[in-house]
Amino acid sequence: MLIIHHLIATIKIPLYNALLSQILIYKVIIVKLLFSLSLTTAILSGLWAWVADVFGLISWAGFLGCTAYFAYPKDGVKGLLVTALTALSGVVWGLVIIHSDKLTHDLPNFTGYFVTTFIAFVMCFQAQKSWLAYIPGTFIGACATFAAQGNWQLTIPSLIVGVLFGYAMKQSGLWLVKKLDRTF
Repeated sequence: MLIIHHLIATIKIPLYNALLSQILIYKVIIVKLLFSLSLTTAILSGLWAWVADVFGLISWAGFLGCTAYFAYPKDGVKGLLVTALTALSGVVWGLVIIHSDKLTHDLPNFTGYFVTTFIAFVMCFQAQKSWLAYIPGTFIGACATFAAQGNWQLTIPSLIVGVLFGYAMKQSGLWLVKKLDRTF
């Protein structure tokens, strides 16, 4: 019995050490990735705040665009396009909800609730099209439109430039982590 216990212990220790080594390697990789994304996101966030101020854009709407891109599960140009298209569709749906009040003005209040319900359904259902298949992007666009009180002329460029900044943040962070891997 003691021999079996000794054999198990000698097998476990190398496996344990190998597993621990792999965990440490993955932790270093994750820390490098987080550091790289944090640094490039911080720099580009400051740049975005300045750009929004200089060009009279809505900074928080741009940050919503950045967030929408980061939250989309696919990277690259496809992620960029789907995020932008869904955010833009959300702006349109937000405007439909805002302006539907003019059509339902003389009707009971609950009519507006039904309009909102129907539009929310359509916002989700449009995801059957692959280029509109990011439902959170649609709702982010609509919410930005509501928060900007329907000012689509500022909401659209703010969201789109924000999506572009989100793309730049992620791509530059991934570039930096590759540079760090070559350095260390």
